[in-house]
Amino acid sequence: MEIESDLSIGITQMQKDSPRKPANTSFILVYSLFLFLYATYCILHLIITGQTEKIRIGEFLTQISPYSWALYGICLCVGISAIGAGWGMFITGTSIVGAGVRSPQIATRNLISVIFCEVVGIYGIIMSIVFSSKLGPVTNPEGFSKSDYFTGFSIFFGGITVGLCNMACGVAVGITGSTIANADAHDSQLFVKTMIVEIFGSVIGLFGLIVGLIMTGKSNTFGV
Repeated sequence: MEIESDLSIGITQMQKDSPRKPANTSFILVYSLFLFLYATYCILHLIITGQTEKIRIGEFLTQISPYSWALYGICLCVGISAIGAGWGMFITGTSIVGAGVRSPQIATRNLISVIFCEVVGIYGIIMSIVFSSKLGPVTNPEGFSKSDYFTGFSIFFGGITVGLCNMACGVAVGITGSTIANADAHDSQLFVKTMIVEIFGSVIGLFGLIVGLIMTGKSNTFGV
């Protein structure tokens, strides 16, 4: 018992003494701001110099195959959802392991936070299967029709929407689950009371799934 007590005291002291470096997000913000300002400058330059005919967003969208737009949307749906799930499990998993050193009894029941994060990735897989059901052969000799382009665009933007919602859901569940694990280690009565916050956070991914179904609900299969 004395060895375990000394070990706990040593771990607590090391956590207090070790400096915590905040997440370095300044580079990402500066880079995003630079890209935004550069794009704004290019557009304003073309407008002021009377070269607005070079701004052909519609031509850019139609030059790319709608099959490509659909595949990009499916990939982003699964990829961003997986990033959100992994990010959430990383946040809540480290807290569960750390708090479990002091209170081992919290490890089992706090695994529900990890399950909520994993569900986020499952949402992305489910929607990718739904989106892929819209893919089909195009036998029209004239090529892609307007309906095919609508299907490709709806799958692309629907996949981005689902992926971003799932990533936000994974981060929200991860941060909330991390805090719940620490609170549960301090007072076990707080577990049930604070779990309702995590449940509401996990609903964000379900909202994204519903929005993705609405966006692609009226799109036809390719070639139909």
